[in-house]
Amino acid sequence: NYGYLTWEWASGLRGYSYPLIFASIYKALQLLGKDDVQLLIWVPRLAQAVLAAFADVKLYSLVRHLENAETAKCVYFCQLCSWFTWYSCTRTLTNTMETLLTIFALSCYPIKGSKMGSSCKYLALIALAIVIRPTAVIPWIPLVFSHFLQEQRKAVLILHNCIPVGLVTVGTSLIIDRVFFGEWVLVQLNFLKFNVLQNLGTFYGSHPWHWYFTQGLPVILGTHLPFFIHGCVLAPKRYRIFLMAVIWTVLVYRTLSHKEFRFIYPVLPFCMFFCGYSLKHLKAWKKSAARFLLLSNLLPALYAGLIHQRGTLDVMSHIQQLCNNSYQSQAFVFIMMPCHSTPFYSHVHCPLKMRFLQCPPDLTGNESYIDEADVFYSNPLGWLNKEFYNDTLLPSHLIFFSVLEEEISSFLALRGYEKTASVFHTHIPQGRVGSHIYVYGKKTEMNH
Repeated sequence: NYGYLTWEWASGLRGYSYPLIFASIYKALQLLGKDDVQLLIWVPRLAQAVLAAFADVKLYSLVRHLENAETAKCVYFCQLCSWFTWYSCTRTLTNTMETLLTIFALSCYPIKGSKMGSSCKYLALIALAIVIRPTAVIPWIPLVFSHFLQEQRKAVLILHNCIPVGLVTVGTSLIIDRVFFGEWVLVQLNFLKFNVLQNLGTFYGSHPWHWYFTQGLPVILGTHLPFFIHGCVLAPKRYRIFLMAVIWTVLVYRTLSHKEFRFIYPVLPFCMFFCGYSLKHLKAWKKSAARFLLLSNLLPALYAGLIHQRGTLDVMSHIQQLCNNSYQSQAFVFIMMPCHSTPFYSHVHCPLKMRFLQCPPDLTGNESYIDEADVFYSNPLGWLNKEFYNDTLLPSHLIFFSVLEEEISSFLALRGYEKTASVFHTHIPQGRVGSHIYVYGKKTEMNH
């Protein structure tokens, strides 16, 4: 009965279906008496990793069925090399689940000239993906439309497959959300309203229209890009629908002003299909190309996965140690970073008093609205003095990026804080994000 719900849950923008998977794992650990903090951190990642491994194998068997074992090996190799897949596939982001379900659905998709394919299965998997993240519908629009056009028994497809699958999944999602929200909430509709109709995503930053073409796709493809282009030229006509799905998805996301790399992660498996096709046809160059792909992706994968921006996770172990101390009830941790920089209670697992700077978007239409994090950063020293005007309100521990230290040094000295830890975060500090994260504690607290 402690923890923190972000504003998305208050506004009904997020559904409970996906978190329920991890909540069930947590419950099982609790019943087994094994719910220590390390397992709470690692088990969801392991579960996601196992699913990702299954998806990779599915991709291999799909290509093997459509083409042959050699092409399948090449596609599989490209998929396993992709630095962005390494970086994302074990993360418990809804985008990751959306991508994995897309691969599973693709393996049941009735592509032209293929004997395999089950309308009911692939539609059920898409529906599940849409429940988890409504944007999952985007790459599938051209694919479902193409399937509909080539299907002889159109009425059967709609009445026996689409409608029942839709009703069952939306119904289940509605019931799960009804249980947890305590009222009827259609999350998918709220999500659409917020991101498309009101375009409130811009609150978290906006990018130029060409961003996905000039940065988004080239970055997530990395050194696979020339192979992808080559593969698109080579691949037979019947796979054009995969390319259509990629182009269509990027074009749709282009229209939303808030853009992120992870949004187009679900089209990566489609791209890998073409990369593998290209690799297979590079007869004499095949081995050199494979070596090049492996080496050029290994470094970014290891760097992005193990070193870059790791401080926000590492600092949690310092916070977690406060749980073991006798003065846990007096401890109060204040994270002074851009909002949602660090994980929260899942990495602490004790009712420690914690707070971070808030940044919910304004849902009331107030033109002059500024969120707490922006107010703080416009004058950190003034904000701290005003917020903690009384010594009894002071947090026992302050956590912030190194770039902030100089600006608030007088507050730290005056209120009796001293640095207890410095945690490496990134080699590329930018704006509010520093190279290190500092942990400051009150001197009186240290003596306990």
